[in-house]
Amino acid sequence: MKIVYFGTPDFAVKPLEKLLESGEKIAAVVTAHDKKVGRKQVLTPSAVKAFALEKGLPVLEYASVRKEGVEDLKALGADLFITCAFGQILSEEVLALPRLYTLNIHGSLLPKYRGAAPIQAAVLAGEKETGITIMKTALAMDAGDIMFERKLSIGENETSGELFERMSELGAECIVEALSLIKSGRAAFTAQDETKATYVKKIEKTDGEIDFSLSAEEIKNRVRGFEPWPCAYTFLRGEQIKFHRVRVGGGAGAAGEVIDEKTFEIACGTGSVIVEELTKQGGRRMKAADFLHGCKLAKGEKLGC
Repeated sequence: MKIVYFGTPDFAVKPLEKLLESGEKIAAVVTAHDKKVGRKQVLTPSAVKAFALEKGLPVLEYASVRKEGVEDLKALGADLFITCAFGQILSEEVLALPRLYTLNIHGSLLPKYRGAAPIQAAVLAGEKETGITIMKTALAMDAGDIMFERKLSIGENETSGELFERMSELGAECIVEALSLIKSGRAAFTAQDETKATYVKKIEKTDGEIDFSLSAEEIKNRVRGFEPWPCAYTFLRGEQIKFHRVRVGGGAGAAGEVIDEKTFEIACGTGSVIVEELTKQGGRRMKAADFLHGCKLAKGEKLGC
């Protein structure tokens, strides 16, 4: 089966790798243009492009596939398109090109959490379970018919970054299973229940700012959900400080107030959180205990300003 694979970030690498290991013919890989990354703005290829070039696969890059890529893709004569965290909505013209259809590897149990950040959304919401959905790509965002779903439990303290790794592995297993079903003629699809659909927006850097009026559990989930990017952050004495890990405490007080300066316990809207790992502005990631050796907090001191 001749396949064209559409993907961009790290999450999309393992499924592509698994397809190659399974002996599938990848006619081309479609990905985003190189982007400037970091303080020095170094032009950097996407994770999928880097992997594809390493494996000697043809790479196609478009700012807009629907405007620039139709003729190239048509010439490939693919049986199947596979999309995974590609980052662009495909047009009806593009979706009509493969002999069969386009499959998508989506990081949630659809129809819940359609959109750009389903894995983070599940962690932010404190979900105990998520999973991978293999579905037909449709014109509407993540609204295509479902082939199957596979569930995955979320650890109590698991971060989005940690969950991404496991979800990518599961996505890789699922897409190989999907191709097996197609080849054996056993692939079947079920329409989504639109009444249960929910949507999540793309995460912005400013979303990471902590609102201490939230409950301790909600703040813990935000720290987990925004790790490793954009990171949950607040301000201490006018400087930004990022929280990488916190646990729920048993204290109470005014929201955002330090209630135990020896353990870095902060009052929330309900309950409290105890900071375990952080990064101060211009510094490195460290244990909160190490931070407190060099920074003496005052009981009653306010964060967020």
